[in-house]
Amino acid sequence: MSPTHTSDVLVVGGGIIGLVTAWRAAQRGFATAVVDPDPGGGAAQVAAGMLAAVTELHYGEQTLLGLNLASARRYPDFAAELTEATGHDLGYRRCGTLAVALDADDRAQLRELHALQRRSGLESEWLNGRECRRLEPMLAPGVRGGLRVDGDHQIDPRRLAKALVVACERAGVVFHRVWAERLFLVRGRAAGVVTRDGAELAAGQIVLAGGSLSGQLAGVPDDVLPPVRPVKGQVLRLTVPKRYAPFLSRTVRAVVRGSQIYLVPRESGELVVGATSEELGWDTTVTAGGVYELLRDAHELVPGITELPLTETRAGLRPGSPDNAPLLGPTELDGLLLATGHFRNGVLLTPVTGDAMAHVLTTGELPDEARPFTPRRFSTAVLTEQSA
Repeated sequence: MSPTHTSDVLVVGGGIIGLVTAWRAAQRGFATAVVDPDPGGGAAQVAAGMLAAVTELHYGEQTLLGLNLASARRYPDFAAELTEATGHDLGYRRCGTLAVALDADDRAQLRELHALQRRSGLESEWLNGRECRRLEPMLAPGVRGGLRVDGDHQIDPRRLAKALVVACERAGVVFHRVWAERLFLVRGRAAGVVTRDGAELAAGQIVLAGGSLSGQLAGVPDDVLPPVRPVKGQVLRLTVPKRYAPFLSRTVRAVVRGSQIYLVPRESGELVVGATSEELGWDTTVTAGGVYELLRDAHELVPGITELPLTETRAGLRPGSPDNAPLLGPTELDGLLLATGHFRNGVLLTPVTGDAMAHVLTTGELPDEARPFTPRRFSTAVLTEQSA
């Protein structure tokens, strides 16, 4: 059977990571195609869109911090370019973030985070409780202190995904709106995929960018199958009536009894509240418990939130990797590349991922900032060397 369609680059997965990869590849002159039944869908439809390289810093993730910062620096130009190419407003806001502490334990934890940020060369300012409430009057009276981070911004991931679909179309990317069922090989090299409707899509290079589904494509040899798992996140959306505006002027986040909570206000009046983190496989059920916990913690942080209309509840699946960092670039299988495993940083890492994948598709080599995130760090040979 001869292939139904051929291209230079075939991207399997049409979420924001797959779309930005396809867009950048097409801009480099590659004949590019995307196979996905619903381009622009996936985790971006649930994500809050915090571009939070500073407040998302975690112990042991300093290498990832470098990639996050590189992407954050590119966001203003990336957003401007995408808006110019499509005419779409992305909801990009440079409004900053306020991370607050609600009790003494939270305050101690936040102080430790502040110290880590300072050691990492990041800009954040410690505020007392009164200063926090002066910035955000809707905060609970008991707030003990907080970190003001003006460099953490936000974008609307739904608008971003929609704009990337349009940008791809205008750049000549071909969309195959169907599931990819199986990778096929020719002479030991990845050569294309077979779709659910039986079509063969052949390509010179295949990029697997299927988010949490990336490890599920049949035909991928076990030793190069990406170690990506689904991590469930439940998110709420509320609407701020005009009589309450401005409810919050910036993203507000906190740890409440050990659970992360964030509130992301959009200029449209939408307020995103999230998110749970649940290791429950492929379950995307919105649960009463999940909604209750988010509203309970959000109410402790901003008591007035219970007056707002609740307009949407959703659950999505983040693509988690063993070290919480993405897998970018060539695998041990010739012709197969990965762009997946972005976990909680997919939206933030969109610009740098697009650039890195375009570079590696063109040159065969990852750029310097992406080299620590090669999929080969999880290969059997590398892991054996590290344990020896």
